[in-house]
This record gives sequence, C-alpha cells and structure tokens, in this order.
Amino acid sequence: MASPQPRIGVVTYPGSQDDRDALWALSANDAQAVPVWHEDGELPDLDAVVVPGGFSYGDYLRCGAIARFSPVTAAIVEFANGGGLVLGICNGFQILCEAGLLPGALLRNASLRFVCRDVELVVERDDTPFTARCVAGQRLVIPIKHGDGRYVPPADLDPSQVVFRYLEDCNGSVDDIAGVCNEAGNVVGLMPHPEHAVDPLLGSADGALIFASLVDASRPRAESAVG
Repeated sequence: MASPQPRIGVVTYPGSQDDRDALWALSANDAQAVPVWHEDGELPDLDAVVVPGGFSYGDYLRCGAIARFSPVTAAIVEFANGGGLVLGICNGFQILCEAGLLPGALLRNASLRFVCRDVELVVERDDTPFTARCVAGQRLVIPIKHGDGRYVPPADLDPSQVVFRYLEDCNGSVDDIAGVCNEAGNVVGLMPHPEHAVDPLLGSADGALIFASLVDASRPRAESAVG
C-alpha cells in the first residue's frame, strides 16, 4: 500500500507571487499541495505549511511587517508552536522573522540593489526535516531574487541554528547566513528560492531536495491520521 500524500499548505497573501510555484514543487515531490488564503483565521487539516516568496501587501512599511498581522499568520504561529513544520521562503522568511518564529531580521542588501541570480548554498545541517535528503557540506545551486535579503542575526544566535550559508557573499548577510531554523528545528526560513530549482530544465534541481525532505518529514503525520 502506497504511503498517503502529506497535505502541505501554501499561503497566499496579497502580493505573493511564488505561491503557484511552491504548489507545483510540492505536487512534483509527491505531496498534496493545499492553497491557503491570507484571511483564513484557521488552517485546514495540514501536515506542514510553506510561506512563499513575493511582496506581501506590497512590502509597504517593512518586508513582512503587515503580513505579520494577517489572520493566517496567527494560525501559522499556533501551528508552529504546536510542533508543526513550517518553511518560509524569501518573503516568507521575512514574515516568519517578523512574527517571531525565527530569530533575526532581513534588511536591505548591502549593495542597495535588487539581486537576481543563481547562487551556491552550503548545507550546514542535514539533520533537520528540511535537509534530510542533503549531506552536510553539500553545495546547492538555487536562485535568489530579493532587495531585502541581508540577514542580521541576534547577538545570541546559536550557531547550530544556521542551516544554510552562501558560498560567496551576495547581499551582505552576516557570516553569509542564507537560512536559519528556530530552536526546536521545526521552522526554517531561507532567502533563496528552492521552488525555482526543482527541474533540470530550470538549470538546477537542487531545490527539490528541500521539498522532498519536507514531504518525507510530513508523511508520518499523514500516515498516523489515516491510521
């Protein structure tokens, strides 16, 4: 008997632009991708959540600052605090930082320019639900596209919370940090876009490793629900 597909939600805020790509990437990696609307005060029955990239609420004020107060964000915080798996990508990373689910902040790139290109990431940890299909030290080619991607960690950030680093500086992030997790390890945010690197035709399929890891980690919850 085939394992049930985990139900993984993808949130759409006003201004989201990578939600459809994330839905497709999840479906391509054997998940049941579920659209979630920003006005939803409660999440449907889900095994994990992806907060995608884009420009939520036009990125007015500060990136993610308005989305922080969206009804669905409160539901995501509750889901994460209960141990649910949450992945934030680019603007999703910014939103999770604003919501207090992840440490630090994303500021304007050191160049004050929007950057859009493929970069190499170094996997710092392969023991998270989002990197289990990777190997520590592995290099992944994944595109970035952001103007506010310079990660500044809190002074007391535990080094073990760094999940990804840029091989070379592309935006001025402290210690080349590209992605971090919360202390519990069930929430991860990264600025690069794995949903744009899930097919060799796009130049790299390395992003599929992140989505496949998330699907693998979500499957036991889906199986227990069926049982």
